[in-house]
Amino acid sequence: MSAAKTPTLYIEGPAFWAATLPGWEIASAVFRGEGAPADPPAKRPSPQLLAPAERRRAPDTVALALEVAAAAVAASGRNAADLPCVFASAHGDLGINDYMCGTLATDPLLLSPIKFHNSVHNAAVGYWTIGTGCMAASNSLAAYESSFASGLLEAAAQCAADQRAVLLAGYDMPAVGALASVTTSREMLAVALVLSPTRTARTVASFEWTLAAGAAPATRARSAAARALEVNAMADALPLFEALARAEPESLSLPLSATLSLQLQLQPELQLETQS
Repeated sequence: MSAAKTPTLYIEGPAFWAATLPGWEIASAVFRGEGAPADPPAKRPSPQLLAPAERRRAPDTVALALEVAAAAVAASGRNAADLPCVFASAHGDLGINDYMCGTLATDPLLLSPIKFHNSVHNAAVGYWTIGTGCMAASNSLAAYESSFASGLLEAAAQCAADQRAVLLAGYDMPAVGALASVTTSREMLAVALVLSPTRTARTVASFEWTLAAGAAPATRARSAAARALEVNAMADALPLFEALARAEPESLSLPLSATLSLQLQLQPELQLETQS
């Protein structure tokens, strides 16, 4: 008996941030071979969703996630308060986790309550829902090297089942301290997009999606700029965003585990440079 066909879904508002590619306009041009990475690299983003004092205190993961989430929602033309959201990060805030472990091992009484508050894996989505007034469902997930693929599957399943648009944001930062010896993640990288069950004026691509059993090689990034970011734990997002930048039909394989993968058949709908 064959599996039921999954519905076609639609992508709006791709957003991207890395120090060398600070914004989707720059990143998409570089991915098409029409631009160059930022030199010198940009400093971490400063999300305007937060008040100035919160912006200064927010950890890197929160700054990254909120920057791309806000950009994706703005480009989609939707209201952030109405959008269910899925935030994906392989490791959360590795810098704060290293601080927490080190402080607990040496002098627990010096532990910062603010840093403890920001150490939880759902800190970024918490800042997002509070800042936007979003009362819709929110999820925060981790799946190691398949975190973006798992987040995309979760967002696609919600979008298809509930027939509602869903915001997906993925982000990771460099590993530091002792954690760097057991966790491979360097540079900062964040991506976001909105999935819709229907085509809209802001649609940039549609995709068919299926789950495939067995080992499947991951689609690799093509451009040198994207390959340079493969050291980040969110690297499984790179081939999809390169494909969106090229605006060409593409077959993508995103492993979910050693025995399961998410297969996408991507079809561009509009040239991205026409999007606001």
